[in-house]
Amino acid sequence: MNQQLNPVYRRRLWKHRIGIALSIGAMAVGLFFLMWILFTLLVKGTGALSLAMFTQTTPAPGSEGGGLMNAIVGSLMMVGAATLISTPIGILAGIYLAEYGEESWLAQITRFVTDIMLSAPSIVIGLFVYAIYVANVKHFSGWAGTFAISLIAIPVVVRTTDNMLKLVPNSLREAAFALGAPRWKVAMMVRLRAVKAGVITGVLLAVARISGETAPLLFTALNNQFFSANMNAPMANLPVVIFQFAMSPYDNWRELAWGGALLITFSVLGLNILSRTLLSQKGPH
Repeated sequence: MNQQLNPVYRRRLWKHRIGIALSIGAMAVGLFFLMWILFTLLVKGTGALSLAMFTQTTPAPGSEGGGLMNAIVGSLMMVGAATLISTPIGILAGIYLAEYGEESWLAQITRFVTDIMLSAPSIVIGLFVYAIYVANVKHFSGWAGTFAISLIAIPVVVRTTDNMLKLVPNSLREAAFALGAPRWKVAMMVRLRAVKAGVITGVLLAVARISGETAPLLFTALNNQFFSANMNAPMANLPVVIFQFAMSPYDNWRELAWGGALLITFSVLGLNILSRTLLSQKGPH
């Protein structure tokens, strides 16, 4: 009772209550706008969902009908290739940082560069790939888009792998060393295996991160109105098609843009939910 009458205690209690109220209010505002966005996408994008959207290519200006098959296939090819490139590089770099991060100057520089790339605007990465690749080969291509989004995905995988490996208890490493295992085998077969769920979660988050990137692809893959599986030529992709169609004067183009936005939003949302629920085993086991 005396504690409740203490002015210091009461002042701290009121600060606590105000802080909780502000936190709940901020969460409510964020959830309100998120639900508003998802509701708008559902209302405007559901009408575009049809078999034609998945089986027909993007329509020509002024024509009716059409779909997003070429853009969907192009996005899947580039994101898939970027995942195949970024996953082994990111995991191996994360293992190197976790094993040698405190004793190697190269590891310190790698961690610093990784932190910079995590916060770098995606349009800067697109311009970088345009300058060193597209400008030299003299044409846009799916490979250029793949390289651009790979540079976005790699830091995510590196940082996640590094953080997950740091969760492995030292006692587990020491036990492996005591059995005579070399350092590389301890890193690959003991530490990495103990946190494989968390590493897979990082890969899924990286895929979700690059799936909706538009700016890098404008400078690298550009777009293609027709279906093409040639990665060495301009390639259609969902983010750029959505960007172009949403500002067009044609009703069917705008409808397809809403349908593509709904598709890519719920794909990214599904990947995030999968990474945070089904693969919630982030600690060492």
